[in-house]
Amino acid sequence: MDTRAYDILAEYLPDFPRRHAGRIVTDTTDFMSIDYGDVIFLDGIHYLVTKNLSERRFGLEDPKYWVKRCKELETGIQRIIKLEFYESFEVSIGKLNSTCYRSPRKESRILAMTEGDKRFMQGRTVMDEMGNCVRILDIIYGTELDIVLDRLTMSHEEYFNTVFPDYFAQFIGAVRAIEHLHHNHEQHGDIRRDHLLIESSTRDWRWIDFDYTFGLRENPFALDLFGLGSILLLLVGQREITAQQLAVVKNSPVGSPAITKEDMALAMPYRLANIQKKYPYIPDALNNICMHFSAKNSVFYSSVAEFVSALVTCFNELPVFKAARGRYPEV
Repeated sequence: MDTRAYDILAEYLPDFPRRHAGRIVTDTTDFMSIDYGDVIFLDGIHYLVTKNLSERRFGLEDPKYWVKRCKELETGIQRIIKLEFYESFEVSIGKLNSTCYRSPRKESRILAMTEGDKRFMQGRTVMDEMGNCVRILDIIYGTELDIVLDRLTMSHEEYFNTVFPDYFAQFIGAVRAIEHLHHNHEQHGDIRRDHLLIESSTRDWRWIDFDYTFGLRENPFALDLFGLGSILLLLVGQREITAQQLAVVKNSPVGSPAITKEDMALAMPYRLANIQKKYPYIPDALNNICMHFSAKNSVFYSSVAEFVSALVTCFNELPVFKAARGRYPEV
């Protein structure tokens, strides 16, 4: 095969600048060398690489050189291509310690298992000529949950009584999607606020990025649960409520004497879990769910099913959700 990409680009994109035409790639092992203008050839289809994608980390853009934005030349459709990449790192939450691994094949299993289930990103897996596991993903045109919340300019009380009930119902659906994975013995592995997208055209809440896995023998799904708890705290609080915002300095509260370190989240000690102490109108039943993820709590949810049950009970019983119950009877 001719390794120059110019001829195939001239056929499908005659206006593409010749000076930017790269090479045709069939072995994606060295993903760092694959860049703009290269064409990845997989399963009979040509994919023009247009950029490397990145991920937000602590307010910064973290490049993901194994994830490429591409144009499928035969159809003109934009795709995301995730190339095979492995890494591992240690995580600790309270007394929980685990090694997390990046597993392309685990993500491929979930893509196959959730085919047609729009609660999850959609895509397929192909192998390149060297047997590398390449995932070809449909692009979800939407916005990360935390950005959607951050764009709201209303007061928390107005948010809690108008927007939050619908978001809470949608969140229950997203949690049930994770319950579906667990029922099939799979973890999401990287549950974060920016891995839950609200699709622009449908307003559906959709999970992305399933390529992390972790090993916890006693409760293999514990980290997924803590991830869901962190998203719940974000939803209830409208945004992240930090120790700095509460003027808490280590163990010595300043300005908010009622706040202690036991009111903070176990997974992220700088975030408030006892949200009722900032917003007293938060109902006890809802705040109690939030407190399951606090440093004070010693009894955690044993499963996502138990977590869902608590959320649904709140939704069905609390007055703040009365109108939303009519809009979301499926909850």
